[in-house]
Amino acid sequence: MSKLLDLVLPPTCAGCGAPGAACCAACARVWGAPIPIPLATLAAFALAAYDGVARRLVLAYKERGRRDLAPVLGALLARAIPYLPGVSPAPDGFWWLVPVPSRRVASRIRGGPHMLRLARACARHLAEQGHRAAVAPGLVLDSHAKDAAGLARHQRAANLAGRITPEPAGLPPPGTPVLLLDDVLTTGSTVSACARALRASGYPVTGGLTLTNAHSSE
Repeated sequence: MSKLLDLVLPPTCAGCGAPGAACCAACARVWGAPIPIPLATLAAFALAAYDGVARRLVLAYKERGRRDLAPVLGALLARAIPYLPGVSPAPDGFWWLVPVPSRRVASRIRGGPHMLRLARACARHLAEQGHRAAVAPGLVLDSHAKDAAGLARHQRAANLAGRITPEPAGLPPPGTPVLLLDDVLTTGSTVSACARALRASGYPVTGGLTLTNAHSSE
């Protein structure tokens, strides 16, 4: 079906509009090596700044239904993970990927949890590279959490306090090191809250990897 749709509606690059692929070769070059983000709570990294082409690609995937970008963005994450400074897999070599959760209402609007879809694409690409990987959808965001858009750092932190909880059924055994995945890092409040929730339940969080960085000191 997808090939038939491609004949009727050829794919266009979500970054620049060029025909032929979800992300053209020129736009793919905006993604670089992992950039360390200064957070006190965990080792965090991003692959690009949240502006220009990278921002358009993330928004197209997250808010505008471009699910064909999941394999592209998942591959970018997978390419970076084995080389994150100071970040390592579990002792058995498994990379346990924990997607940052979204509000349920946002997930419904987007056609499902977009980070879970992205984490699964990432795990598939890691496996193709010869790395063992599994997705652990083990965090839940309370429905009382507000949309974080426009909130300052202290407001984001207050909004998430006590509202991210582990779901044991979606996690590996306690004591297993895990890696957090997200799309945009703004103040760091979300990945920090996720890390605290996991650590409180006995999970070492080795780091966090996001596609883009909009980190603010507010």
